[in-house]
Amino acid sequence: MASTAAVPFWRAAGMTYITYSNICANLVRNCLKEPFKAESISREKVHFSLSKWADGKPQKPVLRSDAPQV
Repeated sequence: MASTAAVPFWRAAGMTYITYSNICANLVRNCLKEPFKAESISREKVHFSLSKWADGKPQKPVLRSDAPQV
């Protein structure tokens, strides 16, 4: 027997926790004053690599940057 009373509001709104967390982080960053705002925005950038697998072996990785568009 499941109860909806214990469901977090972000889940009830149809969001994932990551989406909710990103929205909260953006709100906090936008509320900061300079120079803290510029410093926090520079830490927001994420770099990662993706490798596709073929025949059980990784192919050449592709470097990606998931930086917000300004």
